[in-house]
This record gives sequence, structure tokens and C-alpha cells, in this order.
Amino acid sequence: MALASEQATRSRTGFEAEYPFASHYFDLDGLHYHYVDEGSGPTLLMVHGNPTWSFAWRKLIKPLSANYRVLAIDHIGCGFSDKPQNYDYRLVQHVANLDRFVTGLDLKQITLFGHDWGGAIGMGAAATQPDRFSRFVLFNTGAFRSTRIPLRISVCRIPLFGALAIRGLNLFSLAALRMAVAKPERMTAAVRAGYLAPYDSWSDRVAVLRFVEDIPLHASHLSYDTLTRIEESLPQFRNRPMLLVWGEQDWCFTTAFLDEFVRRFPEAQTLRLPDAGHYVFEDAHEQIVPRVEQFLRER
Repeated sequence: MALASEQATRSRTGFEAEYPFASHYFDLDGLHYHYVDEGSGPTLLMVHGNPTWSFAWRKLIKPLSANYRVLAIDHIGCGFSDKPQNYDYRLVQHVANLDRFVTGLDLKQITLFGHDWGGAIGMGAAATQPDRFSRFVLFNTGAFRSTRIPLRISVCRIPLFGALAIRGLNLFSLAALRMAVAKPERMTAAVRAGYLAPYDSWSDRVAVLRFVEDIPLHASHLSYDTLTRIEESLPQFRNRPMLLVWGEQDWCFTTAFLDEFVRRFPEAQTLRLPDAGHYVFEDAHEQIVPRVEQFLRER
């Protein structure tokens, strides 16, 4: 998305107060990879999932940027990044993009924040350059193979129907505004506008559909080997500091995923939030921020 188009979107949708951050762009072979870069100090890198964008991290960016350099990216096809229609929207490509971003900005001693797809993508980049990543804060995500998929997501993978529902009617993003939170009163008009703003047309919703299609449940899937490699890379981070933040009312990345992370990372700290859903940063940011700050100070 060109800068002029981004500015028009901000002014038209009226969520500026929720997302008052300056935009930056990293060049990926001519594509604009949008990111936020706030504050200074040790590096915190925030990686979102689907159907969100860097807007989802805003309640953490504001307070944490007082003492840290906080970067939050938008995947190609998401947020204010470019949305090419003929693009390889696969896990391996998203990992490669993030890897190039980390190298291009020469980021070091990174604390990775990952949510939803951001966990697998972020851990994939960490596996490529493990010496650049020092700590991990993961939110309702996965970075290993699983056959768990909710029916309401599975039906969105049905050919033709999925495209009509997601790209045509925007049902995936709209449903998330209600189904991904446990406290719907927090989804004000401005917050809803912020989540939806970058996805306001068929062409702008291309990556939302591609992410749904890219869930690798079986060995025949094109992204299955990529996820397998990410999973096999996890043991090297077993002794790195990790905080697992989980909204326990999430019906997608349920507590079964949290249990699997704890099994793989027995030294990890956990913050269980029984009254929060998948958009845990909306439901419980007041509890998350001080716990994250404590983790960053102590570890």
C-alpha cells in the first residue's frame, strides 16, 4: 500500500488515536513491508497473525516503547504492507521476509513477540538466525504440527466457498471481532475500524484467505515440511527465557497448545488468563503489560 493510500485509510476510518505510530517501510524486492519502530533500547520484535496486523500490538507498543525499541511488522498482504495478488503467500515466504527484515535492520538480542501465525513465522526466523534472538514471549500460537482445527475455520478452506466468505464478504475478519474476544465491550467502533481498515476489498483480503488455506494439517500440504523444520528447530531454544501468555477462552489455539509448549519448554514462565480469548491483548492488556515488563527486567 502506497503511503498516500495508507494516509487516506487512516483518515477515512478514524482509528488514528488507537494507532498513533509513524509508518516505516522495508523494501522486499520492490514490495513495501510496513512496520512500526517506536522507542529505543533493547529490541522487541512483534509478529502478528491472521486476520490481524501490527494494530493488534498497540496496547503493548505504547507502554513498552518507554524503555525498549519496539518493532511491529505487517506481513506482505496484511496491514499497510503491499498486497500483491500473485504472490507466494506460504509460511516459508513469510519466514524469509521476516528473516530479511531482521538482517536488513541488523537487529540483535531480539525478544520475539509472536501471536497466532506470528509464533510459527517468528520461530522460523529465529531458527534461521538463532544468535540474534535471546528471549521469547508467545501469545496463543503454535510452532509445531497439529491436526487440531476448529470447524468454523475448516469450512473456510472449502474451495469457492472460502473465497466468497473471506474475500467477498469479509466474514473471517468480521467474525473475529466477536469470536476472538471474551470482552466484546472492548471492541469499540474505533478498535473495530482499526482491525478492518486494511482489509476493505476483495483484493485487500487476499492474504487473509491464503493464511487460512496454508494451515498444514497433513504431510501432503505444501507448508507441512516448513512447519516440520520449525518444530525440529525448537529444542535449540529450550534454555532461552520464554514467557507464554494465554487467553484460556481461545477456541482456536486452546490450552492444549499451551500444554504442548510447556512440555517442550519446561522452564518457560506462563501467564494464564482465564477471562481472555484469542485476541488476548484486547481482553487482558492491563495484566499482560506489567507481567511482560517483569519478565524483561528479570530475564
